[in-house]
Amino acid sequence: MADNLFIFNFNIMIKILIYKIKKNPYKFFLVKLVVLFTIIFSLDFFIGNILGYFYFKQESGLQYRTTYSIEKTTADLLIFGSSRANHHYYPTLFEKRLNLSYYNVGRDGNFMFYHSAVLKGVLKRYSPKIIILDFIGKEFEENQNSYDRLSSLLPYYKTHPEMRSIIELKSKYERLKMPSFIYPYNSSIFTIAIGNTEFNKRRKGDIKGYIPLNKTLVGSIEIDSSSSKYEIDSIKIKAYESFIQDCKNSNVKLYIVCSPYFTSYNHSDYSLIIAKEIAKRNNIQFFDYSNDSTFLNKPQLFADISHLNEEGSKLFSNMLIDSIQKTIEKESK
Repeated sequence: MADNLFIFNFNIMIKILIYKIKKNPYKFFLVKLVVLFTIIFSLDFFIGNILGYFYFKQESGLQYRTTYSIEKTTADLLIFGSSRANHHYYPTLFEKRLNLSYYNVGRDGNFMFYHSAVLKGVLKRYSPKIIILDFIGKEFEENQNSYDRLSSLLPYYKTHPEMRSIIELKSKYERLKMPSFIYPYNSSIFTIAIGNTEFNKRRKGDIKGYIPLNKTLVGSIEIDSSSSKYEIDSIKIKAYESFIQDCKNSNVKLYIVCSPYFTSYNHSDYSLIIAKEIAKRNNIQFFDYSNDSTFLNKPQLFADISHLNEEGSKLFSNMLIDSIQKTIEKESK
C-alpha cells in the first residue's frame, strides 16, 4: 500500500514537472545549464585536485626541483638560470672552496621571468648568502616562447601570491583561466605521471640540482655571424632589474655570470651589453666567460655548443670561484 502511494506521488511529481517545462521552456533550459556547469565544475575540482596531489608528491625530476627551490631549500648559495645553470656549476667545489651549502634552482628551457618568480618565492622564506645568476646570450630578445614557458609556474599560482604578477604575463587571459583546478597541470600530465615512478629517479639524477653531462662534443668551433641587433623586450629587462633589486633589498650578494659557449663571436651580444650596463649601475659584479680563451677550440670540455660537460663544469667552476674569492678579498680590504 505504501509502495503504491509512493509510485502514485512520484508520477504526479513527474506530470507536474512536465507541465511546468511545457509552460516555461526557458526555465527548463536554465536548469539544464546549471546542472551542466555543476558537473563541469565538479569534474574540474576532482581531477584538478588529483593532479595537484601527484604533482607535489614527486620526489625527483624538474617539477620536483622547482617545488624544492621555491618551498624547501635553505642553502647558503643558490644558482639561478636555464639548463646552462643546471650543467655548469659543480656543487662540491662551491661547497668546499666557499664553505657554503649549495643548491641549483636552474630549470631547462626557462628564462628571466622564471628566475625572477622563483627568487620571489625563495626570498619570502629566507635570504641566501650568495646567489649566482647564469645569464644567457639573447636573454632580452623579443619572443613569445619566453612567455609560454611560464606554464611551468602555474601550479604555484594559488599558493604563492608573490609570484602571480609574473605568472600573469603568460597571457592576458591568465586571471580568467586560473580559477580552474585542472588548468595549472593540463600541459604536464605525462610529466607528472613519469615523475611519480621509480624510473624517473634513475632516468636523470641530479646532485643538489646540478645535472652532469658526460658526453663529449665532436667538431670544430662555430662562428656566430648573426646580427648583433635584434628586437629587445623591455618587460624582460624589467624582470632582470627586479631580480637585482630583490637581491639588494634582501642583502643577498649577487654575482651575474655568462658561462662559456663553444662559439666564437665577431661581435658583442646586445643583451649582454645591456645586462652589463645595468649590473654596473647597481654595483653588481658581472663575469663574462662566454668567449673565454680557456674554452675556445676545446670541444672535449663541452657536451654541445651551449653546454659544458662534467669535466668542463669542474674547470669553469674553479675559475669562477677564483674570481669570486678575489672579489671578496678586494671588498674586505
